[in-house]
Amino acid sequence: MSRTSLKEFKEKAFLNRAVEKEYNALKPEYIIKKKLIAMRKEAGLTQEKLAELMGTKKSNISRLESFKNNISPRIDTLMSYAKATGHELKVDFV
Repeated sequence: MSRTSLKEFKEKAFLNRAVEKEYNALKPEYIIKKKLIAMRKEAGLTQEKLAELMGTKKSNISRLESFKNNISPRIDTLMSYAKATGHELKVDFV
């Protein structure tokens, strides 16, 4: 018995339009969190070191990067995160 791939699972799940709608609603949040983690890793920083640079606690960084957390970060937090990782925050609407 073979395992279902993620692609196959999503195709089947998306037959239910409510599931697809909810998935698409959460997509921007997941994109941002994945980007934050990638930025930190590219900068060679641990959560602990990033927290130190931002003047906060490691648990706050962990919560910010967590896919289980549904609290939206403040703009100033994202700006501080970007600066600490050598980036600049740019917000755009399309």
